[in-house]
Amino acid sequence: MNNVRFLLTGDTSLSVEFGNAINEAINHDIRAYKIALEKAGIPGIVETVPTYRSLMVHYDPSVIPYAQIRMKLEQLLNEMGEIEIPPSPVLEIPVLYGGEMGPDLAFVAENAGISEDEVVKIHSSAEYLIYMLGFTPGFTYLGGMSEKIAAPRLKAPRMKIPAGSVGIAGTQTGVYPIDSPGGWQLIGRTPVKMYDPERETPILPEAGQYIQFFPVTQTEYDAILQEVEAGTYVVKTHARKEA
Repeated sequence: MNNVRFLLTGDTSLSVEFGNAINEAINHDIRAYKIALEKAGIPGIVETVPTYRSLMVHYDPSVIPYAQIRMKLEQLLNEMGEIEIPPSPVLEIPVLYGGEMGPDLAFVAENAGISEDEVVKIHSSAEYLIYMLGFTPGFTYLGGMSEKIAAPRLKAPRMKIPAGSVGIAGTQTGVYPIDSPGGWQLIGRTPVKMYDPERETPILPEAGQYIQFFPVTQTEYDAILQEVEAGTYVVKTHARKEA
């Protein structure tokens, strides 16, 4: 842990940085440190926010001053070896690929030099690690997409992308949780709400979990959408293949 850096990010926050890359090893350290911090129960901690390579810690300086929280956070590094990270579930997210729901699927296939069916097969075969959430509520920054289906961003971003749209940009893939502008290549759409302010837990995915997409037909999409709107649809999960 000699490479860990503590960066001051404001009057009420600091960032604990574990590396300078995007990979599962660094993510493992971030998750272990977050668990250690939660177990420590340090007074004054307001919120923690995991990112690709760090954990931002928001605190109340009227409860714990910077020098004190910095010292306690440094001490926690010695406890990380004792932390057991619980298995992460894989959220199964249905997607209707192509057509009106995925207007850029043909371009992604052409760009990759393969068929649309092959793009769907490759895209839906991986278990994607959720490194962090951001941009909009519930937007997942996923890792693990095959470079075979990597595609450039749109030259001109769309002004409005429907919620649930599944896109690709470079070697990234993800789901737009709300209607918003965006420049990713759209290959499909899920009826599942990644963000719902009326739900008891508004944001469905969590950093450290995994997502696997699975293709559905229009009929299956419509049926799932009805359940989602009725509040009866439950996203299925499974254990990771490596487990």
